[in-house]
Amino acid sequence: MSAVEAPTVRKTALNVVHRQMGAKMVEFNGWDMPVEYPASLGGGIINEHMAVRTGVGIFDVSHMGDIRLAGRQALAAVQHISMNDASRLAIGQAQYSALLYPQGTFVDDVIVHRLGEDEYLLVINAGTREKDFNWVRDNTRQFDCAVDNLSDDFTQIAIQGPKAVDLLQKLTDADLSAVKFYWVTRGTVCGLKNTLMGRTGYTAEDGFEIYVPSDEGTSAFVWNEILIAGKEFGVVPCGLGARNTLRLEGKLPLYGHEISDTINVWEAGLDRFCKIEKQEFIGRDALEKAKGAGIKRALVGLEMTERGIARDGYKVLDTAGREIGYVTSGSPAPYLKKNIALAYVPKELEAVGTPLQVEIRGQGVGAVVVPTPFYKRPKK
Repeated sequence: MSAVEAPTVRKTALNVVHRQMGAKMVEFNGWDMPVEYPASLGGGIINEHMAVRTGVGIFDVSHMGDIRLAGRQALAAVQHISMNDASRLAIGQAQYSALLYPQGTFVDDVIVHRLGEDEYLLVINAGTREKDFNWVRDNTRQFDCAVDNLSDDFTQIAIQGPKAVDLLQKLTDADLSAVKFYWVTRGTVCGLKNTLMGRTGYTAEDGFEIYVPSDEGTSAFVWNEILIAGKEFGVVPCGLGARNTLRLEGKLPLYGHEISDTINVWEAGLDRFCKIEKQEFIGRDALEKAKGAGIKRALVGLEMTERGIARDGYKVLDTAGREIGYVTSGSPAPYLKKNIALAYVPKELEAVGTPLQVEIRGQGVGAVVVPTPFYKRPKK
């Protein structure tokens, strides 16, 4: 009998750079990724988190996937497979959306970019890349459009924080002040012409995500140029640890935690992105039925009122100690200096101020339902 081969862990084009910088590496959704950088570089999860909240940090997010739909019926295809209304997008605009199963639960959440008259780019999650592409391809066969998996074509670098626009402006000829949040532009970046830049991100801060060719040399050159240009702004390289705490403070959902194939749009509290008035999209009928039947659970924000950290998967209890839900994501919040969590609880317990408990090491520890998002970036 032949030995069972272990799954291959994938590497981004910046993997060597991360290791040379001394990053702590972990396996994440089949990828070898940095979780944090050394303190000598200004790193550590708390330092990286605070750099993004107060200055600027950069992330390698090349493990994310990219699907392009292009052709005469590209819009019709995107409308069929996604819950938001892509017909509202102007060329150069982006929107948060999701791909749904017929039962109204999540294939994945996505960012839909309209790049041209009949061209759309879907940015998808790392852990669901192959599943998502196959699902999109299989559910758009009836439309006259090409569906291409561009996931390995780009190194995607996120430049995030209140000083992100100032940093990137040093490296590009594009006028970034003219690019609104959730819009994209193209320009020369570090000498690379026609580079796509989106004013998007996953940190609840302002910032950009740039797409450069995925060869190691070009990727390393751009990464290093960003670090050099960002010295005056105190730029810090950031890993998955800070990415997770930043998105949690902003109540940005993560697939497999706040959303999954067993959670529907209403439960996840993402109804503002679901345009049920669209004539047709996969999952619409089930969502209408679910709303009519009544939603049984809700995603809420929790703040610990007693000493303890609510971790992913921990049980949520009512004040009598009965199990009534579970934590989807939880950790200390470095900027807010509180212990926070997101959790699913019965709908009747979702009101702000409701006292609850989280089971930590067999004991119920006090928590309270609080407004979300926990953090909102200050308006300029």
